[in-house]
Amino acid sequence: MTDDPTKLQSLHQRLTGSMKLVETTRELAGLHDLDEILRSVTRGACDALDCERASLFVFDKSTNELYTRVATDLEIEEIRTSIDSGIVGWVGRRRKVANIPDPSADARWISSIDRATGFVTRNILAAPVVSQHDDRLVGVLQAINKRNSDFGEFDEELLQAFASHAATALERADRLEETRRIQALEVEIGMAREIQTSFLPAEMPEIPEYELAVWWQPAEAVGGDYYDLVSLPDGRLGFITADVSGHGVAASLIMASVRAMLHVLARTTSDPSQILTLVGESIAADLHFGRFITFLIVALDPVRHELTFANAGHGPAFHFQRDQQEFCNLVSTSLPFGFSDEFPSSESQSLNLQVGDLLVLGTDGVIEVRDERGEIFGSKRLKALILENRRLPAPELLKRVKSAVVEFHSDKFPADDVTLMILERKLG
Repeated sequence: MTDDPTKLQSLHQRLTGSMKLVETTRELAGLHDLDEILRSVTRGACDALDCERASLFVFDKSTNELYTRVATDLEIEEIRTSIDSGIVGWVGRRRKVANIPDPSADARWISSIDRATGFVTRNILAAPVVSQHDDRLVGVLQAINKRNSDFGEFDEELLQAFASHAATALERADRLEETRRIQALEVEIGMAREIQTSFLPAEMPEIPEYELAVWWQPAEAVGGDYYDLVSLPDGRLGFITADVSGHGVAASLIMASVRAMLHVLARTTSDPSQILTLVGESIAADLHFGRFITFLIVALDPVRHELTFANAGHGPAFHFQRDQQEFCNLVSTSLPFGFSDEFPSSESQSLNLQVGDLLVLGTDGVIEVRDERGEIFGSKRLKALILENRRLPAPELLKRVKSAVVEFHSDKFPADDVTLMILERKLG
């Protein structure tokens, strides 16, 4: 056993520093808040190295800067420095420890912080904080003004150990924060989906002599496809299908605006062409960045079995005539919304539904799905499928179509929002 006081003091400092490192490691295991983790690292490093201050600079890749996330006894709220300047920047760039016994004699030192705070920096020890996962720079851990001496080799080893713990803590906190953000986003998206779903008809109406079936499925949690049923002032029932270009939250917000306009206008007029024109005029000026909307409204007189429609570039939409075994497209009567700031007026067209006839209204998400060869499902395949299963009731027919479309698709389904509505005038 040595009696040398200097050696005894050195051994004591090493033991104290090592114990503080172990203590900090245990403390970190129970912390999840980023700032608490970083305070623990800097406080532990400051105590272990017996210095006046310790700071953790976090690397901001977007600005190429290092900034203090936590600093002990620092009067300035935040310090930012370029990765290309200063001692901290040099450590970050080179991924090397810097032990500076006299910063004022070092050309890399930036003295403005001392001038701003009145603090006197006597010596500096800084170590890079590097990800153990992918070797990227996370930050720089810096200790300032070791009491009673300069920083030594053991201090360098100790600070590097704390830097390693800081890297682990930062990465763990980042993962936790990312998980929280994802969970919060999932909750918000779930709420958005509930809201959008609440905009759709809660249940299908009972229409004497008719049967109705609907398939609606957004590509994401929310989407730009929309269908609705509205009671018109003259007693007819309005069937609406529409499609905003694109999908996701932006498309769903636009579609919510369309729905709001539609429900107001449908109280003032029963004419499909007037409703379509007024909705188009109201929304067209608000469509930006190349977005557009296809829109179709069909008014059904269930007593006379007459359909009157106006179509702004929407499809697939067709009438299947059971007696003739033929399909008649509900042709466009105007351009989609958004093709021009000025929306041209539209004219309605009419047709009659005979017993056994079908009205099929959908969006392009049904017919534009592709198989592994890149071939699209297409309107011809959809019509052939309906013709083959024409004797099935509308709900069963819809199930067959849905099954065929999903099976045809080669990748994750759906790639686009999907809506399909089948209205059947029942056989007897």
